[in-house]
Amino acid sequence: MPEPDSNLRSREVVAVIWDFDKTLIPGYMQAPLFEHFGVDEGQFWAEVNRLPEIYRRRGMRASKDTVYLNHLLSYVRNGPMRGLNNRLLRQLGAKLKFFAGLPQFFRELEEVARSRPEFVRQEIALEHYIVSTGLAEMIRGSAIAPFVEDIYGCEFVENPPPPHFSRQDEMALDGADWEIAQIGVMVDNTIKTRFIFEINKGSNKNPSIDVNSVVRAEDRRVPVKNMIYIADGPSDVPVFSVVRRNGGQTYAVYDPASPAEFAQNDGLLQVGRIHAYGPADFRPESSTAQWLKLHVRAICERIVREREDSVAKRVAHPPRHLHPPEPRIAASPRQDDLFGAKDGKK
Repeated sequence: MPEPDSNLRSREVVAVIWDFDKTLIPGYMQAPLFEHFGVDEGQFWAEVNRLPEIYRRRGMRASKDTVYLNHLLSYVRNGPMRGLNNRLLRQLGAKLKFFAGLPQFFRELEEVARSRPEFVRQEIALEHYIVSTGLAEMIRGSAIAPFVEDIYGCEFVENPPPPHFSRQDEMALDGADWEIAQIGVMVDNTIKTRFIFEINKGSNKNPSIDVNSVVRAEDRRVPVKNMIYIADGPSDVPVFSVVRRNGGQTYAVYDPASPAEFAQNDGLLQVGRIHAYGPADFRPESSTAQWLKLHVRAICERIVREREDSVAKRVAHPPRHLHPPEPRIAASPRQDDLFGAKDGKK
């Protein structure tokens, strides 16, 4: 009798993991935020680009991704963005405009994983994730959020507890006038790879599984080979490399109006960072939509083959009745041996 299956996985999951800015939306998500407060977007980013060098001359190191979040907090503390909180960030996320075909395309990809009886029989499910260096609260307020399993992005803390807060008997749990004051989560293009492994091991579904825990390959909730990662360019090379090296699929998108982005993506293909690239257009007839559907279907077909082969190897053949061997029948003697040769010949 075969041993019971000890896998932690109860079903097979295909994960489609998306970058956000310039992948799902044109441009950067902070645009509605700057517009709301009347802040010059170009000036803000120019300042962000200058700050690492200013800090370097002071003998300090600061990453561009951390600098941009801290500079937003400076705008809050010093007045230009006074009153900014997570509630407002989520409201501003509703103003984000997506590329053609979105968010409907997310549902279309899910249907691919349910499009054949054998996919349903093997309980294959497709989940969408967003992993972004942008602001998680804005993504949560956007039109894409209801279609997404989980969102990883930068987050802010409002009204952080003061020194000696543990001595207080009561603390306010909510406040309409709170402002963002500290960085809660900072995501850069290297930290994105950590979230890939959280999805891989299932840390996002089971908090008892630490991302650094040793988890057997067969127990990981979403094998990397069941992943497709879609992003817009060279800044996502760390994730492209991790996903592709571990058997997943990688795809880059570009603005059809930008020859520079097209050339950038072609360069990624030439050096083996991505499997393919196409326009940021997710309507059914687009090459990008067709490529993603094709490869989701291919992953599902591979899962079916692997699970059926696994069952065939693990299930023992049923016992059969044993029968005694049948007696062998001797060959009949020739007639002339029994009665003698004809015509009196011996």
